[in-house]
Amino acid sequence: MKDAPSSNPAVSGEEAKGRFRVVNFADPTGVGSVDSPEAAPTEGMQNGDTVMSETSLHSSTGGQHHYHYDTHTNTYYLRTFGHNTIDAVPNIDFYRQTAAPLGEKLTRPTLSELHDELDKVRPLDGFANGDELTPAEEAAAKEAAESKGVVKFGWIKGVLVRCMLNIWGVMLFIRMSWIVGQSGIGNLVLLGVLPTVTKAPLSKGITLSCVIVAMATVVTTITGLSTSAIATNGFVRGGGAYYLISRSLGPEFGGSIGLIFAFANAVAVAMYVVGFAETVVELLIGMDAVMTDEVNDIRIIGTITIIILLGISVAGMEWEAKAQIFLLVVLVTAIFNYFIGSFIPMKSKEAKGFLGYDASIMWENMGPDFRGETFFSVFAIFFPAATGILAGANISGDLADPQMAIPKGTLLAILITGIVYLGVAISTGSCILRDASGNVNDTISSHLMANCSTAACKFGYDFSTCKNEDTCRYGLHRDFQVMSLVSGFGPIITAGIFSATLSSALASLVSAPKVFQALCKDNIYPGLQMFAKGYGKNNEPLRGYILTFGIGLAFILIGMASLIACSLVNRCFHAVFVLNRKNPRWRPSFKYYNMWVSLAGAILCCGVMFVINWAAALLTNVIVMALYIYVSHKKPDVNWGSSTQALTYHQALTHTLHLSGVEDHIKNFRPQCLVMTGYPNSRPALLDLVHSFTKNVGMMICGHIRTGYRRPNFKELATDQARYQRWLLKNETKAFYTPVFAEDLKQGCQYLLQAAGLGRLKPNTLVLGFKNDWRDGDMMNVETYISMIHDAFDFQFGAVILRLKEGLDFYYALLMRFAFILSFVVVCIPADKKSPTVPLNVSDQRLLEASQQFQKKQGKGTVDVWWLFDDGGLTLLIPYLLTNKKRWKECKIRVFIGGKINRIDHDRRAMATLLSKFRIDFSDITVLGDINTKPKKEHMAAFEEMIEPYRLKEDDMEQEAAERLKNSEPWRITDNELELYRAKTHRQIRLNELLKEHSSTANLIVISLPLARKGAVSSALYMAWLEALSKDLPPILLVRGNHQSVLTFYS
Repeated sequence: MKDAPSSNPAVSGEEAKGRFRVVNFADPTGVGSVDSPEAAPTEGMQNGDTVMSETSLHSSTGGQHHYHYDTHTNTYYLRTFGHNTIDAVPNIDFYRQTAAPLGEKLTRPTLSELHDELDKVRPLDGFANGDELTPAEEAAAKEAAESKGVVKFGWIKGVLVRCMLNIWGVMLFIRMSWIVGQSGIGNLVLLGVLPTVTKAPLSKGITLSCVIVAMATVVTTITGLSTSAIATNGFVRGGGAYYLISRSLGPEFGGSIGLIFAFANAVAVAMYVVGFAETVVELLIGMDAVMTDEVNDIRIIGTITIIILLGISVAGMEWEAKAQIFLLVVLVTAIFNYFIGSFIPMKSKEAKGFLGYDASIMWENMGPDFRGETFFSVFAIFFPAATGILAGANISGDLADPQMAIPKGTLLAILITGIVYLGVAISTGSCILRDASGNVNDTISSHLMANCSTAACKFGYDFSTCKNEDTCRYGLHRDFQVMSLVSGFGPIITAGIFSATLSSALASLVSAPKVFQALCKDNIYPGLQMFAKGYGKNNEPLRGYILTFGIGLAFILIGMASLIACSLVNRCFHAVFVLNRKNPRWRPSFKYYNMWVSLAGAILCCGVMFVINWAAALLTNVIVMALYIYVSHKKPDVNWGSSTQALTYHQALTHTLHLSGVEDHIKNFRPQCLVMTGYPNSRPALLDLVHSFTKNVGMMICGHIRTGYRRPNFKELATDQARYQRWLLKNETKAFYTPVFAEDLKQGCQYLLQAAGLGRLKPNTLVLGFKNDWRDGDMMNVETYISMIHDAFDFQFGAVILRLKEGLDFYYALLMRFAFILSFVVVCIPADKKSPTVPLNVSDQRLLEASQQFQKKQGKGTVDVWWLFDDGGLTLLIPYLLTNKKRWKECKIRVFIGGKINRIDHDRRAMATLLSKFRIDFSDITVLGDINTKPKKEHMAAFEEMIEPYRLKEDDMEQEAAERLKNSEPWRITDNELELYRAKTHRQIRLNELLKEHSSTANLIVISLPLARKGAVSSALYMAWLEALSKDLPPILLVRGNHQSVLTFYS
């Protein structure tokens, strides 16, 4: 049956009634066809099957419309499966981040809609983890959705043209011939073209121009392969190299490299403009038309040029693209002009070194002839010419299909330009001499020709005199304009030089602002947000253009081209340091990629960078490192699913698995605490104190047991887990928040004791807050509280209890403090008036102050350690770790131990020896010889009065009645156990008297937690012991280890 189920409500509509607010396709334009089975129902068409959801018309992505599939009325699903289903088949629209760039964003039915019971309410719309858009991406999506008629480029105009123009550059016409003169053509050509010539040793051709071109091409090719892989690993937005790096390696790498990269492009504008201005000034000097002097003429022409380029850029990308096409035509014409001219030898040019293609000239120019240069200095001059491969990627936001355009255009540009460079190197080295005087009279007589070994002799010339006297003005070594000499028409080469410099300058002038705009949109660096704003249909970064213009103009006026070149040389080396580990997200459609090749490329880039100019390389790396540290410290609120995150996860997983195979050792023990905080912000004193001795030492897990009679809401639990984990990170608390649902606290504690942690990263110490209100509520809560301590010992955990006189539950005081302020916010107090604070009552004020006491520096006080029973050393280790922290650094450890009156000195020396072996500093050791003295009568009477309501008094009732009462109220204290443990009871009361006598001014007391045998001591009596021991004292930690050694004096 293929009719829509809405035509038969009795058959298929009942399940949908009251179950979901299922929505159908909504027409974004508001106009739907009523004849279409997929058309949205009108407002009155609510037949119980399909009801429009509010959330279907609103979205959290900057106002974009998200639409839910209505599988009750969409016949696509009926045709697919042949029956009505609310489950959705795979669809690309479910995986979009936003509707703007690619198409409509659709939301698949949630798991709750498919799984929950029929009476469940549909949750609000949301994104899956990792699909949330950053504010910058939301703004970009909104701008893209609102703009119409946006200019987008294909791979030829957008990438290929720009990359070729930037790679060729002025180097091709001015410096390439000089590079050939210095380094020679190359042994590669020698072996391939002239296999029969063996007159000279092959070792002469080690450092050669073809090797230089090949090395630069290898570096750029590896970079191009890595860039292509990154560009095809997901949708690419605007921002070019910065976007690719930041989304792959994270904001730390992206923010540091992106800023340097944008600045280097801005400086490159000045370098190219200065190159253009120098060429113009040379022409003016030749025509005797200098305006002022050479330096100032360069500044004047450079300033005029950069203003014109700024005008073209501001006019829009379409005009800029047209200008680039025109410049490419001029450049290609100049290249063809050179090659055509090289086949037309002229008698008038022979004296200037151009003799036409000849094997002897080629052989003579085959090996290196460095004059004041080295291989690496020549390579340093050539390599910037090969760094223009990112010119296309830098305008990724203006490409119609970046994933196709970037790999295709970039790699083809590298291939074409590499072939042309090699062609020019071979050509110039095969037809032009290294040295020539330009004097037609420098000929050689026929009778001396037999003794002449140079290639010039073959043509009747002898330039040895000018070479020896260093007066030659022409040739590969001497004349930077030699390609104009060789070409068919010299002015076209000059036009090519102009085209190369202007096109490179224009590309850099466009690239720098776009990269900088993307960086500013992500708000990595505060204060730069003003440069994120775009204008016009293409979202042009006009403010970035102005800034780039200012930087370029400043360097032009400085007139230090060498300084500019140094900055440019280093910019590309940071572009691709990508090593994607085994990460499921790494699925580039570009398959010609290998992470080991990328690693080799990164190492090669680093090595070449330092070889070329170690000082500039070191400075660049220091700046990048400083920016990296700054961004890491700032921790920008972005989550791009970077490779750095994946690598961190992989390393953590690997180390955790490795650690699980290593046996625990006493020397590596550290307290790993399961702290029963509830919500982490509800007991700040407990959280702060435990964090003080676990930070950077051990692990802390904030356990939260959620109980209740209603059915547990696991989605709410997951939401709270993420929220409070963020709270811990924001408050720089190194801990994990782990909530669980349980029927009661005892069951929940057992869950946490068994399941919290991972591998060796599991807690070994349970930390509780003292139950101050144990006498006010249901005594079964006391039974549960004590059972948690027993369970900890059963699981071989240590146990720690913190007690403050004021209590630990800060949450109530917090609510009271802000309730009045919140009431004013609701009624909208004017912004210029201060919200009044609420005075707390005395107890709440004390609680508030007590909750913050461990956040402050403790000053010169004491931490008193009452190590009464040997629990393995945890009672001593915790205060030691605590006093190593900055807040507790000035506190001294005082140790109190029990002993006999007649052996006090002996016991003190023994303990001092033990502490010295443990390498634990202490200020004093006190041996208490009167612990077993009976406490004062009034204190014993107070204890009897405290436990009176909880006694069973079985002697005053029949045995059966006593047993029934004990079974129903197991916490009650029997007369038998009270008598059996009377000495232990007296000890707790006496210890409290001694604590008040010796430690009433201590910053913190750490004392051995008394043990109660399970099943023998009732929870009420044990709670009474803890109360008697710790009441009316400074902050006190009751500690009991699991009686396995945690301290050792062996190395």
